[in-house]
Amino acid sequence: MLTRSNKDIFVRGFAKALEEKWQVDVQLKGRDSDEGVSIFAHKLVLASRSEVLKKILELDEFKAPSQPVEPARPSQQKGRRGVGVGPIVSFEKKMITERPKKKIRKNPKTFCCRGHYVMLKRSCETVTFSELKHEELEALVKFIYSDGSKLSAKAKEHVRSLYVTADKYEIPHLRDLCRNELVKSLNLSNALEVLELSLIPLDNALHDAAFSYIIKNLKTIVNSLEFKLFANRNTDLTVEIIRAFMARRNIYY
Repeated sequence: MLTRSNKDIFVRGFAKALEEKWQVDVQLKGRDSDEGVSIFAHKLVLASRSEVLKKILELDEFKAPSQPVEPARPSQQKGRRGVGVGPIVSFEKKMITERPKKKIRKNPKTFCCRGHYVMLKRSCETVTFSELKHEELEALVKFIYSDGSKLSAKAKEHVRSLYVTADKYEIPHLRDLCRNELVKSLNLSNALEVLELSLIPLDNALHDAAFSYIIKNLKTIVNSLEFKLFANRNTDLTVEIIRAFMARRNIYY
């Protein structure tokens, strides 16, 4: 049986806390997440990886992880409130109160205060990422909790959306890894889409790689339906491609 090295155990510390849902204090949802399905995470870890998420989690709605101790009461739930910050479009704060069991003294979450048994009422916010599907959000969270050395197989499946997300939430290292994967996986069917992707925002390295690939393979790409649709959306860029192709052709002939 394989045993983990001390380094592996150390590096996987955050990932293990995510898997075990240890001391989680925020729930994350994608735009298509099913009812009752969310990803539990830690505000501290999210804030340490992304300046944008840090600013969002510093809002008053997110600052207090727990409420003062008070007598146990039936469950109650507050309604939704919008948070107008960046791409986060919805915020929900759920108040979770558990009733003491019959054997109160054995319940570790029950406390005795001046002869009255009370329970700690916890709050757990829910943040919805409207621009990400649930699987894309899951890949993003797993990367945040990883050692960041490489993209997982799932992250590579959603590399285009993660590339945009990395820029939006200011996670430069993730953007670098996504760029490398996009360049490495350039082919006839995706080169035009990658070129468009490099413009929002402008990424010279990705743009140059995609542009050069298209010029080299324009004789094949120009006959595709994708090129026709691309030309309708990007007339000026199409002119640049044709000019570059003709200039390259004049050099060789």
